[in-house]
Amino acid sequence: MAAATPENLSLVVHGPGDLRLENYPIPEPGPNGDRVAIEPGALREMDEFCKIGRYNLSPSIFFCATPPDDGNLCRFYKHNADFCYKLPDNVTFEEGALIEPLSVGIHACRRAGITLGNKVFVCGAGPIGLVTVIVAKAMGAAQVLVTDLSTSRLSKAKEVGADNVLQISKESPKEIASKVEGLLGCKPEVTIECTGAEPAIQSGIYATRSGGTLVLVGLGPEMTTVPLVHAAIREVDIKGVFRYCNTWPMAISMLASKSVNVKPLVTHRFPLEKALEAFETARKGLGLKVMLKCDPKDQNP
Repeated sequence: MAAATPENLSLVVHGPGDLRLENYPIPEPGPNGDRVAIEPGALREMDEFCKIGRYNLSPSIFFCATPPDDGNLCRFYKHNADFCYKLPDNVTFEEGALIEPLSVGIHACRRAGITLGNKVFVCGAGPIGLVTVIVAKAMGAAQVLVTDLSTSRLSKAKEVGADNVLQISKESPKEIASKVEGLLGCKPEVTIECTGAEPAIQSGIYATRSGGTLVLVGLGPEMTTVPLVHAAIREVDIKGVFRYCNTWPMAISMLASKSVNVKPLVTHRFPLEKALEAFETARKGLGLKVMLKCDPKDQNP
């Protein structure tokens, strides 16, 4: 009796709302395997951005699940070894998977220049807002305030380290900025906007201290109306964030030393065979971080 052919179950996007589980060929790995975390981008060429260490800005970079580049939601995947990072024994595969969103928070906080004693305003308590809270506190922020529409997400923000939370509803951007100042006792030196919503960006500009920094992480419409002159005359620096770069080593060190705890971010877990159910859970907003477990022999957290 012939041996069963191993399957490489893969989740494939065929179009909007059209996700399918299919089998793909198993790629041949190189020798000397390790437990690793994968940074989903990889260089195609050594261009001017790569030479200055900002490879995330390279227009030719390979990036998983960014057409025409395929993603890696499959049992077996082969990746550029330069962008695979060995995991210490005390860092789980699940923590390794969470390095990707954690890296967005690290890159945003680096761009913001967060340091000891800063007061920080984070707009949005979704997964990226929460990792930003975690990293800001680890980098020495004295107070972090988070705003969101959802009470459950604000509760999670408190769980991961936020000092203050503010649920918003119909307030104007200026009213939100005033409430932020009241809760913190002063305007924050740093605001990190993680929603992409126009009113949140406006609130961020109004709230940030003169001479401070506003970092835009959330992606909304290309054209947005903001009080730009209000930022200009107060020398509020506005910085963008695109993915991340040079963050995996720091993230692994933070996880290995237990400086940060990302485990509370995971609210749901599904085996790869139930990937469609997992995506539906995420689409409905029922979970925070929904984890797909690709190894059928390891379904543990």
